[in-house]
Amino acid sequence: MSRTVLFGLDGATFTVLEPLMRDGTMPHLKAFAEGGVRADLLSTPNPVTPPGWTSMITGRSPGHHGILDFVRAEERPRGMYFTITNSRDVRCETLWSIAGRQGRRITALNFYGMSPPRPVNGNTIPGFVPGRHLRRSSWPRDLFERLAPLGDGFDPRELGMDLDIEKKCIQGLSEDDYEAWITRHIEREGRWQAVLRHLMTSDPCDLTAIVFDGVDKLQHLCWRFIDPVLFPARPGAFERRIRDLCLNYFRQLDGFLGEVEALAGEDARIFIASDHGFGATTEVVYINVWLQRRGLLTWADGAPLDDGAGIMVDRLKNHVSLLEWKRTKAYALTPSSNGVFIRGVAAPEYESFRSRLIEDLRSFRDPRTGEAIITSVRTREEAFPGAAMRLAPDLTLTLRDGGLVSILNAEEVLRPRPEPAGTHRPEGVFLAKGPGIRAGERLESLSILDVAPALLHSLGLEVPVDLEGRFPIEAYEPAHLRLHPGRTGEPTRPPGEFADGSADPMDAEAETAIMNRLRDLGYIE
Repeated sequence: MSRTVLFGLDGATFTVLEPLMRDGTMPHLKAFAEGGVRADLLSTPNPVTPPGWTSMITGRSPGHHGILDFVRAEERPRGMYFTITNSRDVRCETLWSIAGRQGRRITALNFYGMSPPRPVNGNTIPGFVPGRHLRRSSWPRDLFERLAPLGDGFDPRELGMDLDIEKKCIQGLSEDDYEAWITRHIEREGRWQAVLRHLMTSDPCDLTAIVFDGVDKLQHLCWRFIDPVLFPARPGAFERRIRDLCLNYFRQLDGFLGEVEALAGEDARIFIASDHGFGATTEVVYINVWLQRRGLLTWADGAPLDDGAGIMVDRLKNHVSLLEWKRTKAYALTPSSNGVFIRGVAAPEYESFRSRLIEDLRSFRDPRTGEAIITSVRTREEAFPGAAMRLAPDLTLTLRDGGLVSILNAEEVLRPRPEPAGTHRPEGVFLAKGPGIRAGERLESLSILDVAPALLHSLGLEVPVDLEGRFPIEAYEPAHLRLHPGRTGEPTRPPGEFADGSADPMDAEAETAIMNRLRDLGYIE
């Protein structure tokens, strides 16, 4: 067994990281890559945060673990009701439980879907939770008291989302807001690193895992400043200032990696992974408008046209008021699902209805160039097989620019963006370094499902037979594999019980904070 660290970077992509390694912005990462292995890490069929991280820490695909989006929708008599997905929706056992019940101690920080908490052999603080809910959403119950040595100036609640900041940053930032947004994430990541440092020192665990989510947040709103291809050859003062702030964020992150390596020690194995990659989106596809023009969707009276300001989140979170549900047979629910749901179609007619819709979607062309707007249409059976398949969209779409659909009403189906924005790509990052791992090797692409087997092997544990990923033997030296071959063991167990007195469902203000963040980043509208 080797002490093991998972250094999670939400949305990280080699498109950004490799230039920063070359130009000296991230020297620790450069040395890490040269001393270990790297590979593209292919994400889930719909490459977004909730299914991505959940797949990574369960080794199971979304159709099995049940987390497919940030929100779960339930159709009620008055319309569609949204709730934020959480740990109650995770149907599969996690790494934290698999390792813990076999005597390994774990620390897991800032992962999606860990609230309300389940007892583990170690420490957990969830991500995507407003600050005032963090204490009761963490494990063990006295964890925040154990952070007291960090000093009076450290408030653990600042690890969570700040409602006032989330309210301020609403689809489109002024120049001052950009600076405040980046600075906020630099400071917040520093607080997570302080917690990580304290726990690695005061309570060293066999498996330590953390997600730094500022990578994703900055790239969504600042992609044109971060991507070297898009940054202008002759930038103005504002552009230089914002890029410099973004580079400061990545320099800080690089310093965190160097510190983690030192804290973990030379005998540790460290894995760096992202839930998905990133790229540019240059157009808006109003998929519900496209469905409406084919007679499959009817807007409610007074449904406003998109003017760039979006829809008030407090309306969206309770029910979708934009549609006339009795006259709607197909609709997109959220941009982050990139999917089309079918409703009100009799079972005998479903297959033929869906087949016609697939053909129509594939024939959706740019009127100027004739190019296909939608490059892939997958059924739920193809994209999300498993016991939770029925939670998935009937059809999952891939757009030509890799972007997310818009669910809003508009005068046109296709519209260019005024400037490129950041959006997700399937190709994330995987890097590993430590005893037995090859040095300086670039591997063929791995699956996000392969990370859990890799971590379990590093901990000296068998890989449960029902995990869908594989132990990546190509990352290791032959001599190591002869002594430590990958081993398969008994299946995973059902998720454990929740902690006594676990956190109640979040109140309206907390849900609003999360909905605002999702809206800021383009996941809902």
